[in-house]
This record gives sequence, structure tokens and C-alpha cells, in this order.
Amino acid sequence: MSDPSQTPAVSERAAGPMGHELLILTGMSGAGRTSAANVLEDAQWYVIDNLPPQMLSAMAELLAGRSEKAPMKLAAVVDVRARTFFTDFRDGLDRLRDEGWRPLVLFMDATDEALVRRFESVRRPHPLQGEGRLLDGIQTEREVLRELRANADVIIDTSGLNVHQLSAKVRQFLGPSDHQVALRVAVLSFGFKYGIPLDADIVFDMRFLPNPFWNPELRPFTGQDQVVSDFVLSQDGATEFLDRAEAMLEPVLRGYLREGRSYATIAFGCTGGKHRSVAMAEALRSRLDADPDIRAVVVHRDLGRE
Repeated sequence: MSDPSQTPAVSERAAGPMGHELLILTGMSGAGRTSAANVLEDAQWYVIDNLPPQMLSAMAELLAGRSEKAPMKLAAVVDVRARTFFTDFRDGLDRLRDEGWRPLVLFMDATDEALVRRFESVRRPHPLQGEGRLLDGIQTEREVLRELRANADVIIDTSGLNVHQLSAKVRQFLGPSDHQVALRVAVLSFGFKYGIPLDADIVFDMRFLPNPFWNPELRPFTGQDQVVSDFVLSQDGATEFLDRAEAMLEPVLRGYLREGRSYATIAFGCTGGKHRSVAMAEALRSRLDADPDIRAVVVHRDLGRE
């Protein structure tokens, strides 16, 4: 088993000949491929949309033959148009790897409910719907993509995200091009009354701690304010919990690195997502910052929502 500290970062894992980088963006129709592609373009990736999977090798060949000296970042957006999609896609990936490419596969996903809502809002049929219902097309596509999803490098669930939150999540995944960070960790706070985040890998429940909401002096503040953070962390069990959570996460995150994962989400929940979860998420992020193999970012999903 390889040393986790030697696991390549995202941009290195998407490497190819002459230092070029290749990312393949795919996933469920309606799950946000277009928004993700826009973020990639903003990050100076050259994006090719609706590329047939059979053309992946030819596209990479053209890229490798560029006469310019500067390496190029290329993203190919591939979607479902036929039931032979996975076979064509797998064959295309095999040819790329035979030619020395290591493409990174980013898979956009969402629940059936979210996808139905999005298609109905734009009043467009699903590409695999045919003469059936909208849900029939979604379920057909999900089955076609089942194995690809299982083997993707990164999966982003966009079910509860608006377009701005989705864009922020893709930017977090990309990160800076420093080629040194192997695992990017989003430390997320949320309120249980708004629902558990669907894309959380690990969820911690902070409702075992006293709620600052019931203290009139603390209620107007959030877990980002020092007075609330000090209150939360001074409670019995708070520091012990952080110590044990950090110790538990250490082998988990190392395991993610060994398995080649590049992104993970650790969520902290409390009642409203304003005080306890925010303070504990900030505290864990500070601890993770000490690890050179991890870039931790904090996201407060429900802060300001009340």
C-alpha cells in the first residue's frame, strides 16, 4: 500500500502527456453539469461540452499534439445519449490510460425528487424519457450510470444546493493549483431542522451540548463569534469530543487518501445550524489545518437562515 503522503493532488491525478491535465465531467442529467462546467471555465479549464465518449481518445490525441509549450487544462463534459454509454465510456477511458493519461472523473448526482423538480421547472423532457414518464427516463439513466458512479473519483450531490452553492462546492473541489494537497475536506455545519446534508460522509450531532440559543446574551451571536465559541467549547464533554473525533477521523482520512479519494465532507449538526455546530466545525477545521496533506475549508450551510 502506498504512503498517503505521496498520493497526488487533484491536478496531478488528472495528468497526461506534456503536463496537460484532463478532467471528465459526467453524471445525471439535471444534476448540475452545466454549472460545474461554468466553474471549470472560470478556473481556466478549456471545456468541451456534449462530447461522445468514443471521441475521448481523439480529443486527448489532439491535445497532446499541441505545439504550445504551456500545459493545458482540458475538461470534457460527457452525458448519456444511448444505452451503450457505459461500454463506450469505459473503452474510451481504457484507451486514454493506454496512451499515458490519468483522467479524473467528476460525477454530478442528485436525488430523483430533485431531478424531477428541476426538469419540471424548465418544462423539458429527460433525454432518455422516450414515450414514458419523466421518472422513467431518470431511472433508466441512473441504471446506465450505476457502475460509472461507483468508480468515479469524486461524486458531488447537488440535491439541496442552489446554483451558487453548487458553484462554491465545485470551486472547493478544484482548490488552488499548488499540487501539494492530497485531500480536500469540507467541514460543514447545518441545522437538523433543515435536513441532514445528503453528501456528508460523516455526520456529528452537537445537540448533546447546551444550546446558546437559550442564553439571551448569546442568542444574537453565532458560533463564529468568540463569545459563543468559548461558551460551546467550555461545556463538559466538548473538548473531549473534539479530541476523540479528531482521533477517529485520522485513520478514516488516511484511508481516503490510500483509496485515492480527493474530497470528503464532515458535517456537524445542531438544531438550527447557528451556534453549536458552527463553533465545533470551526474548531475541527483549525485542527485539520495542521495536517499538510489536508486542505480543510469550512462551510456554514444554514447560518443566517433563521
